[in-house]
Amino acid sequence: MKGLYLLAAVLCFPAWADVDVIKVDKSKRRMYLIENDSIIKEFRIALGKRPKGHKLYEGDQRTPEGRYYLDFVIEDSEFYRSIHISYPNARDIAYSRSLNLDPGGDIKIHGLKNGETRPASYVQSFDWTNGCIAISNREMDELLKLVSPGTPIDIVW
Repeated sequence: MKGLYLLAAVLCFPAWADVDVIKVDKSKRRMYLIENDSIIKEFRIALGKRPKGHKLYEGDQRTPEGRYYLDFVIEDSEFYRSIHISYPNARDIAYSRSLNLDPGGDIKIHGLKNGETRPASYVQSFDWTNGCIAISNREMDELLKLVSPGTPIDIVW
């Protein structure tokens, strides 16, 4: 009977790890989940079509750089599943406005585009997003089991 209660507890609560931070290394096309200063999971990522440098404005196809936070999960979009990133922050907005530009937004970690028929290994072999961070659908399911909204994400070149 004790095992049945344990099974019920496992089924009722999310399987989140205690991920302290997500680190994204744009130059290596890697995303690392960090817990207690140790990498617990590594993902191969695809980025915006112009990945080098910090995102400056809507449509520049760059992935932002800096510290942000995971905001909320999106289940119904043009991508398999996604979690929103808190870009732009106050500094991003101020800088873009000083250049008379719109900083954009809607930056996410997401799976493949809905309806994609090519293998994930092929799609993930090049940068194809408009500034987001893309992983395979299977990896997206795994990521959402390991992180929660509020988790910090550090994105660097």
